Amino acid sequence: MEQAILKVTSILEALPYIREFYNKTIVIKYGGAAMAKADLKDSFAVDVVMLKYVGMHPVIVHGGGPEINQMLKNLNLSSEFKRGHRVTDAPTMEVVEMILSGKVNKQIVSLIQSKGGKAIGISGRDGNTTKAEITKIEVEDERGNIILEDLGLVGKITQVDTTLIQSLCADGFIPVISPVAEDLTGQPLNINADTMAGAIASALKATKLILLTDTQGVLIDGELVPQMRETSIQENIKNGKISGGMIPKVQCCLDALKLGVQKAHIIDGRVQHSLLLELFTKEGIGTLIEI
Repeated sequence: MEQAILKVTSILEALPYIREFYNKTIVIKYGGAAMAKADLKDSFAVDVVMLKYVGMHPVIVHGGGPEINQMLKNLNLSSEFKRGHRVTDAPTMEVVEMILSGKVNKQIVSLIQSKGGKAIGISGRDGNTTKAEITKIEVEDERGNIILEDLGLVGKITQVDTTLIQSLCADGFIPVISPVAEDLTGQPLNINADTMAGAIASALKATKLILLTDTQGVLIDGELVPQMRETSIQENIKNGKISGGMIPKVQCCLDALKLGVQKAHIIDGRVQHSLLLELFTKEGIGTLIEI
């Protein structure tokens, strides 16, 4: 009986958070180890289904880098990253879309449905959900000058139409979105999944944007920073303490906050039930990004 009471007490402790986030949209970027390990995949799917059943509207944007890397390797195609973005030529773009929209997306849909949820997989191309244009990134050359570097068929989101996403949520479905958009000519473009999640969260005016990562959160000198503001983030990008794939993560959080998202978090996807820990506990986990 005591154990049963403890279980009920734990459930009741989540009630204020369930009330707070009822009927609210939570955009979740799903990637890294949480997509690779069976126990973490199961806990993620259970978390998402629970969010839906208690009245929230989870929207999933996923990555799939390891699967893309493996297929490129099988096809003897090289791959290069610059500041967390994959350089994407035409053959690579074909692989990216095939793996993300064709394979990984449907695996996630099936996983969520195996836990009792209803999910529908789409890409940014479906329903004109996202439009994008080819982008370049700023890099520092050997002389310290800032130059624009071409990434090939890598895009930045210029427009989001939330009609399809909102219809799916209203009908009881969990949208699962692969980060492929197209430009005005119909050319598919590879979008960084964190960037895609931020853009969609902004358009939906989501209550929360949560990025699952393979670290505790934002680490500075090996230590987790529980809360981080824009000025500190920019300083640490300049001094190299925030680098690589963490740059688009923190940047998309800042962009989303400026465009109407209420809270942005970078959390450890290697922890079972990390979503529930963030949403239903006072302490939360990971790093809260603020402006």
